[in-house]
Amino acid sequence: MLTGNRIRIHTYCFLTIVFSGCLALSCSSDNKPAFTVKVETEEIVYKYESPDNGSGPMWCHGNTCIVRYGDKLVASGMETLENQVPLNNTRWLLFERTDKGWDLLMKDETDRTREPSPLGLLNNAGKVILSVNPALTGPGIRNGPAEPRFLQFDAVNLRSGYETIIPRWNGKPDFTEHSYRSFVVDGKVNEFILFQNTGYSLAEWVFFDRNGDQHSRGKLVWPWGAEYEEPQPVRICYPAVQLVEREIHFLGVSDIVEPKKAWKDYKFQVTGREWDYDFRRLFYTWSRDISTGQFEEWIEVASCESTAGHIFPCDLWRAPDQLVHILWTEKVLDERLHKDFFPQEKQSHALNHAILKEGKVIYRQPIMFSKAQDTLLPGRGRFQVTPDKRLFVFYHVYGKIGGFSENRVVEILKDNSISSAATVPLNRPLRNFFTATVRGGSEPSDVIDVFGEDGQQEMRYARIRIITD
Repeated sequence: MLTGNRIRIHTYCFLTIVFSGCLALSCSSDNKPAFTVKVETEEIVYKYESPDNGSGPMWCHGNTCIVRYGDKLVASGMETLENQVPLNNTRWLLFERTDKGWDLLMKDETDRTREPSPLGLLNNAGKVILSVNPALTGPGIRNGPAEPRFLQFDAVNLRSGYETIIPRWNGKPDFTEHSYRSFVVDGKVNEFILFQNTGYSLAEWVFFDRNGDQHSRGKLVWPWGAEYEEPQPVRICYPAVQLVEREIHFLGVSDIVEPKKAWKDYKFQVTGREWDYDFRRLFYTWSRDISTGQFEEWIEVASCESTAGHIFPCDLWRAPDQLVHILWTEKVLDERLHKDFFPQEKQSHALNHAILKEGKVIYRQPIMFSKAQDTLLPGRGRFQVTPDKRLFVFYHVYGKIGGFSENRVVEILKDNSISSAATVPLNRPLRNFFTATVRGGSEPSDVIDVFGEDGQQEMRYARIRIITD
């Protein structure tokens, strides 16, 4: 069933709307952390070579590639295939952590794909599911059709092989190697959903209920960009999605070719490319019950459209009180256009947090905010939910110069203020990462299982314990 693509506009530039009113509350050093963090493990999972196909092990950002089942950790990876032509020149890998470290359990011996393969855990059923998107073309063909599939493993005995599940769709969608897919799990009730983009106008979705049935499927139509010089759908990519009690919460960023001709022409003089993608508008929609196929109107949570900035969604969590917490990064300006198009504006960087209720933003604040003159900048972050429902943010901080890199943790307190940050003493801080998130079916935990990279073409694992009073 097609959903409406109307937009309720709530367009904010974080600098002008929030900074003056919330900074003291959000970042007060008086909110001392009532916790400490301890690094228990830090190790390499695998090394990789760049596939040179526009993808990489972290390309499926809003998903996760690590899940925890009791004491068992499972991670998926990608291997670049020699003598294979991009784009479909990689295959999936499956790892398990044992007492001796990370063990490669299995790899795809037959198919090729472009992107990493997200993981999900049906916790109560003891099943690990791998989302794959193999090419339907032969070797030597650059792109073409692909077929979404699920590979279901026994979480207790991962080596026993897998069952292949092929989703049923309405009609015959034109799936390709560029899936931009979102795969999320409600681990408590063993239900899961896959969203996968087709073209620039919509995503196909299919929902599997607790019995494994696929009765619900449909199309999520993107917002309509009526305000552009040439009106068009606003393709949404890299979303953070959660399925909980059959609710769907979907947060993603605009990903279209630069819609403003003057800026597009100027960028061409700088880059020599005839395309440059726009990541400037943050959109949210939700469904009260995905089995109905109905979604609410899109809302625009944040925008840097007027200053050609950059926004990227990081994470989302629907709390037990029905409030939805979201996390995203925001850079206000595109420096290439600054001097000639908006010289009076000032640069800033932020890792932002907001709370939504019934599709409306009711609170927003920066986790970390940096002005133009500041030397340390916020990177990406992820929520960590503990068994007692305390909410933490694990995030990256980096320096403009000098190679500074550090991970930190803050707590979002019950009054929505933010504790001061605790530094995570990693030997190799991670700048881009997955976690064993509840959105992937893992249980809330006092342990942050982090799986990511630091720019050295290694995927690394860190176990970080939050010790609370």
